Amino acid sequence: MSEPTGKYSITMPRDIAEAARSRSGPSGLSAYVAAAVARQIERDNLNELIQVAEAEHGPITDEEVQALRDQLHQARREQANGGAAA
Repeated sequence: MSEPTGKYSITMPRDIAEAARSRSGPSGLSAYVAAAVARQIERDNLNELIQVAEAEHGPITDEEVQALRDQLHQARREQANGGAAA
């Protein structure tokens, strides 16, 4: 069962609306826009979490970000190799 929907009127630049319409596929423009808004809400929520974490623990350094990216890439390589260390 899907969530109840409502009908809204929005205003956006014509070129953006037409690009969205051309990419919306069979699900239609409304579904495309709803998915885009849902992604933006996720990003906003993540930014709020980052702000709270940085207020409590200080900002994360570029080195820490790179170390985490390296760990992620290593985990993906291991997963692709059936769990064996690469």
